[in-house]
Amino acid sequence: MKLDTRQADVVRHPCCNIWSKQWDLDASEPYQASTWVHLMELPSPLSHDEALLLCQHSEDEWIVWIPDYGEAVLNERQFCSPY
Repeated sequence: MKLDTRQADVVRHPCCNIWSKQWDLDASEPYQASTWVHLMELPSPLSHDEALLLCQHSEDEWIVWIPDYGEAVLNERQFCSPY
């Protein structure tokens, strides 16, 4: 058995408000199209705080649909899974 000796700060997950080690958040499951995600910040004050993933745009970017806003391209650091 190999121990993980990496040093990591404990951080608060921005979507579900739980404390975790940073590498736990970075090692999340890959996202899939047709999945709803929580937005870290709203693109406009009137838009919803969730977005629907439409398709992957690049290695770490997605084309999303945000209710009351429309389509946008977001980096994976701009949203997180609600689960």
